[in-house]
Amino acid sequence: MKIKSLLIANRGEIAIRIVKSAKKLGIKTYGIKTAKEPNALYLSHVDHIIDFTESAEEIPEFLDVERIIEATKSNQIDAIHPGYGFLAESPYFAKRCEEEKINFIGPSASVIYKMGNKTIAKQIANKHNVPLLKGSLGSVKDAKEAIEIANSIGYPVILKAAAGGGGRGMRIVEKESHMEKMFKMATSEAEKAFNDPTVFIEKYVRNPRHIEFQIISDKHGNFIHLGERECSVQRKHQKLLEESPSVALNDSLRKEMGEAALSIAKAVDYYSAGTVEFLLDADKNFFFMEMNTRIQVEHPVTEMVTGLDLIELQIRIAQNEPLPLQQSDVKLKGWAIECRINAEDVQAGFSPNLGMIDKIMYPKSKNIRIDSGVKESSVITPYYDSMIAKLIVFGDNREKAIQNSINALNKFWIKGIKTTIPFCKAVLTHKKFKKGDFNTSFIEKEMVNLHFEGEEDEMLAAYLATFDFAAELETERTTYVDFEQGKKMSPWVLNKRLKSL
Repeated sequence: MKIKSLLIANRGEIAIRIVKSAKKLGIKTYGIKTAKEPNALYLSHVDHIIDFTESAEEIPEFLDVERIIEATKSNQIDAIHPGYGFLAESPYFAKRCEEEKINFIGPSASVIYKMGNKTIAKQIANKHNVPLLKGSLGSVKDAKEAIEIANSIGYPVILKAAAGGGGRGMRIVEKESHMEKMFKMATSEAEKAFNDPTVFIEKYVRNPRHIEFQIISDKHGNFIHLGERECSVQRKHQKLLEESPSVALNDSLRKEMGEAALSIAKAVDYYSAGTVEFLLDADKNFFFMEMNTRIQVEHPVTEMVTGLDLIELQIRIAQNEPLPLQQSDVKLKGWAIECRINAEDVQAGFSPNLGMIDKIMYPKSKNIRIDSGVKESSVITPYYDSMIAKLIVFGDNREKAIQNSINALNKFWIKGIKTTIPFCKAVLTHKKFKKGDFNTSFIEKEMVNLHFEGEEDEMLAAYLATFDFAAELETERTTYVDFEQGKKMSPWVLNKRLKSL
């Protein structure tokens, strides 16, 4: 059934991103207004606003399943797109949509549950001969059992929450005497984060690469992958910069890993967009890690090198349309890099930096795409994720993509809050990154300086300071002296000159 109306159960840049694809398909869009962000930019992009400003405090607005379902029904909306985060990987939310005959744009509730539970996902991967790290296929009941497994596979090992990811509920154990303490910490954190203390154990690979494959499949049994994304630049298991393709893969390894990713998707009758994540060791051995049953933050780099609109494909699949292409049609052209621009103070340990955005200057080029959920005067609050924009840059090859990204960052300016722009420059200008010689320990072990500033930064700072000063004087209708002409100068003339710099 064709989708005519769509509720976006999300906020920020991903909400705007979904709107763009929905409008291409002639779909009417609805967004949720919250008391925490009553003037959010995404609200100006949707066709209709549903007011949740009086939402009960005990349930955050974007996690209130029953209220979202009720709003969808009362407004006679056909479908819900969950974006990422919040309820995007909630089997309960997907199930409630199924029960209420609301088209959930994503996989089925049963698939979300199976792949969301890491122990079940590992068992499925094992059954279909997808490489796994040694360890437990199921959950570990206590520290004693964990010690027995660790002794059999060898230290170091890692404890992981069965019900979640993102670095929460994970602990590396270097030796037996540390196990009891780490087991308690991992299960406690898993309980708090996912309401489930269950953990499993596996061999810990030092300094691997993090490679993920974008898969997409329909309800008619068609499965394809769209190549890989390199996600090894991360801190505390949080991705900070991604690229596609990966310099670590050749055509043969890409084919092998892509087929492994598809075998997992086929095993659970997956449909919609999804991502299968792997660890790749120094000897080019890969191991299944997990599957994310949603669109990813970093999906734009795949869109850039394939020319496909993944959100549009998600919507079309939800409408029961078959995929419009086969695996042989997928060609990766050029190189794309995504920098996550977060409202964080890198020099203070990446701590969130709250406040109002006074000014924004975006770089512009045919090779640049910016997905952002903020504007000038937007307030960065403590209520949501600190990511405020994604800078996605294309190049004919990796070297050009890196240089184009550096050039774009030099022209990307946000005033009023501290951001990760200088950090992204530091990564892109690092010798080892430019050579492609890096892994998940890159930031921790290789980056002595996390903050980069060049001459362009000083020039932009001076320009904006002068612009602000001119604006203040202009408001007061003050006159200026043109020292070249030796006469008074109108603030309008000064302002024009400043803009032409």
